[in-house]
Amino acid sequence: MSLYVDTSAFLKRYFDEPDSEQFDKILQADFRWITARITFVEVRRNLTRDLRGSARTAAREQFYRDWNHCYIVELDKALCATASEIAELTLVRSLDALHLAAIQRTGPMALPLVTADIRQAQAARSLGWAVLGA
Repeated sequence: MSLYVDTSAFLKRYFDEPDSEQFDKILQADFRWITARITFVEVRRNLTRDLRGSARTAAREQFYRDWNHCYIVELDKALCATASEIAELTLVRSLDALHLAAIQRTGPMALPLVTADIRQAQAARSLGWAVLGA
């Protein structure tokens, strides 16, 4: 099995938060991670915004290692059209809709979404996906 890992789940690996250990266990159980290209932008932005100095450097280096073994879903015209339909149907935020369109592109509904985002998790469940984390 593979896991679709959204930005919020990746960030749990780089910040010491109460549920970080839970997300680490989920992610370490299966290293076949799938994510959308936008995850790169979102994670880098959050690391830069919230960390300084050596903590930022260490987190960024870990993220690059993690990123190198991910299968990346590219954003294109068709994916954005699907995301707009998902956004209209579920009223999720734009970036969440892009993630949900990316997971839909990966194929079977059995692919679990790993997220810490409650609203995205609710939308994913309403569309029939299994959700881990939130």
